[in-house]
Amino acid sequence: MTWSFNRLRAGVAAAVAVAAAAWAPAVLAQDYTGLVHARHDLLLSVSVPGVVSRVPAVVGQQVDARAPLLILDDRIQATEVTRRKILLDDMSELRSIEERLRILAPLFEDTRKLLGARGAVSRDEVARLELELLTAKARQAQLLAQKQRERVELTAAEQERDTRRLVAPVAGVITRVDTDIGEWARPGDALIQIVDASVCYLRLNVPVAAVQGLKVGAELPVRFEASANVAPTKGNVSYLAPVIDAASGLVEVRVSFPNPKNQVPPGIKGIVQLSAAKTAR
Repeated sequence: MTWSFNRLRAGVAAAVAVAAAAWAPAVLAQDYTGLVHARHDLLLSVSVPGVVSRVPAVVGQQVDARAPLLILDDRIQATEVTRRKILLDDMSELRSIEERLRILAPLFEDTRKLLGARGAVSRDEVARLELELLTAKARQAQLLAQKQRERVELTAAEQERDTRRLVAPVAGVITRVDTDIGEWARPGDALIQIVDASVCYLRLNVPVAAVQGLKVGAELPVRFEASANVAPTKGNVSYLAPVIDAASGLVEVRVSFPNPKNQVPPGIKGIVQLSAAKTAR
């Protein structure tokens, strides 16, 4: 009787184990495809309207950050900068006042000392010299403040001139130039495009189950469509959307990877493999 009961219990345990295995989550690996994007893909415009004077940018040219790309006619602004610089550099009156103070200060001190001697100098003479000294000091303070204003005004004039120069915000390659010398440029018009693909990212939209356990910074192998003939690389998850798209039910994931020699052209398809837990029935 005992033997039959143990056999029955063993059979029940085996059945439970089989059922549990049937409903256990199985880890499945699946490929997900997205598009490769450059770190910076910028359409540039001027901030003020004007006539294009020079276009140093050339399509295909590699430029550094702050390199000039387009210059509007800035002759008026350049003249104003020159005028402000001349005013700032003119120190003639300030030097004259400083020399006057150099002479007046010891003269006043000597005259004040002689005031006590009977008949040496008059009180009016001392008062006159003191007034001249105070007036010269006040004028010196005015001129120093004026030089500070002229320095600020020169900076403002230089900034006004610089608004007529379009410079590269980042290092990259010029991929588009839609203007030429003599044309009228308006703010908001896309004139020059610059692309920095030294770092790229693969943008994917994947099911929620595929991102379970995935964290920012995780390393993932990335391969590319066969027709592109690009070697696989490794990237890191740089962005994991905190929300799920209500329309598609998918989550956006970005995998960034270095691309120092621009071997991976932006726009091609990239593929990563993610594991998702799926319940077997």
